[in-house]
Amino acid sequence: MSAGRFTGKVVAITGAAHGIGAATARRFLDEGARLAVIDREADGFAEALGGHPAERLLTMAGDCTDAAVLTAFHARTVAAFGPVDVLFNNVGQSGRERAAPFHQSEEEVWRFVLEVSLFTAMRMSRLVVPEMRERGGRIVNMSSDAALVGDAGLADYAAAKMGIVGFTRALARELAPHRVTVNAVAPGAIRTRAHDRLTPAVIEHIEATTPAGFIAEPEDVAGCVAFLASEDARYVTGQTLLIDGGRWMI
Repeated sequence: MSAGRFTGKVVAITGAAHGIGAATARRFLDEGARLAVIDREADGFAEALGGHPAERLLTMAGDCTDAAVLTAFHARTVAAFGPVDVLFNNVGQSGRERAAPFHQSEEEVWRFVLEVSLFTAMRMSRLVVPEMRERGGRIVNMSSDAALVGDAGLADYAAAKMGIVGFTRALARELAPHRVTVNAVAPGAIRTRAHDRLTPAVIEHIEATTPAGFIAEPEDVAGCVAFLASEDARYVTGQTLLIDGGRWMI
């Protein structure tokens, strides 16, 4: 960790009350950023981000699948801190308990998964890009190794997360002349609340099929996001960084 690496920078994160989003929020605050975060479960912010300077932290409760909520979040962020320098489009999820083999899946679930995992990233990016074109900036999008592995029962999620990869590449090409980098992270098995619902047998299978042999912590992803958002990664754009212990290698 580099103390002060993001001092003076404005960072916005969607889905930041728990898990990877919360760990990344803490990382940016620890490195000096002014941070704006939004989550539907905003009651988690006190535990996740308590103890950090209130003058550098803006929290908002809201459903990130609602375009009007994202617009309000962006407006509040700019009013409080100024234009966004770093955007981490973290929010997203699978169908979870509604996930099913494709022949049994429902279009309603597909639409939800695409909304929360792809459209939120597109909408939030559209809000910050005009100012980033003038000032430079960093966008980091949340994909998943499920996009590349193609996990059975997660066709909608894999499609959404591969959509993130394509969106990242196209936007990176558009914005490269404006000193804006756009990259994606693609985590594999990370110890979050979603993994708490898995059975011991499933956890053992994941560990056995991951070359590194263990399940990572949210902080392992946060460090990679911070790197891609930093000046150290100024020549890295359009890339998808897998953080999955070697489950999929490119």
